[in-house]
Amino acid sequence: MQTSKLEALLDEYAELERRLADPDVHADQANARKLGRRYAELTPVVRCARELDQTRSDLVTARELAEEDPAFAEEADRLAEAVDELDDRLTELLLPRDPHDGSDVVLEVKSGEGGEESALFAGDLLRMYLRFAERQGWRAEVLDATESDLGGYKDVTLSVKTKVGDTGLDGVWSKLKFEGGVHRVQRVPVTESQGRVHTSAAGVLVYPEPEEVEVDVDEKDLRIDVYRSSGPGGQSVNTTDSAVRVTHLPTGIVVSCQNEKSQLQNKQRAILVLKARLQALAEEEAEREAAETRRSQVRTVDRSERVRTYNFPENRISDHRVNYKAYNLDQVLDGDLDAVLDALIAADRQERLAATS
Repeated sequence: MQTSKLEALLDEYAELERRLADPDVHADQANARKLGRRYAELTPVVRCARELDQTRSDLVTARELAEEDPAFAEEADRLAEAVDELDDRLTELLLPRDPHDGSDVVLEVKSGEGGEESALFAGDLLRMYLRFAERQGWRAEVLDATESDLGGYKDVTLSVKTKVGDTGLDGVWSKLKFEGGVHRVQRVPVTESQGRVHTSAAGVLVYPEPEEVEVDVDEKDLRIDVYRSSGPGGQSVNTTDSAVRVTHLPTGIVVSCQNEKSQLQNKQRAILVLKARLQALAEEEAEREAAETRRSQVRTVDRSERVRTYNFPENRISDHRVNYKAYNLDQVLDGDLDAVLDALIAADRQERLAATS
């Protein structure tokens, strides 16, 4: 048990409790939200630590009573087991956490090898994430999309946010951060006349949505282009130049947004996505510089790595990072991703535990 670390966290929790009770703190809503998220993050740690202290105290009392009355021996054994369980749980809670676990995300799906079939699969992935978000009670919104001729997507950008007022420990990023990489599909395409199974792929990129103050973008580094929103095949769907394309000149990153009603709203959305990409880029560069400390089993900086296979003939879903396999692909594509993500989260937890031992 990391006693000094626990004591520091208990002191920090008490200070956060004091500050959040101060009405003046809530005058700055952004700062109040930040403090509230940290308070929510520490609450499970503090509750577990307090329960452990109480259970240890009860165990001492039960053992003293058992010396005089053997009837208390069974209670002492039960309390000893509870102490061990709580100690393990507290050790897990004290593990270093991903600082973005409470964040909302920007998620992009891009068609890859396979032409029109890949675009159709990208559409399947989009619907899977939309349904999963709905099941979680999250708010999902398509920011930009380029449709293919057969109704799939060449690329689509999605914003996924937790429920309003939710300052819980685990946000959207804590689950969807594992989705980044190449997703492979094996099935008979609608364009295949011979009934042969083809393999194609789509790429998924996931970024934590940055706080307003986290990423600074200089307007002088941006080129803003406006154009008319387009639908399938590139046809114009409105008569005003409301769509916006933002180019970040230093990096060459280009972001488009056309789903909002006004040019200003589309510009704000595009810059938000740009900030998310810049933040992810900076963090990936930092991870590469500290390669010896990287944890690559579950999460990888190399976004080209194949992470999952969707096999339609066998109704099979396979995640190659943790050797997960199940035969409920139809349910997964309907948004039932919990078992897949639980396996990834468990592997990540074991890896973090191993790193501290």
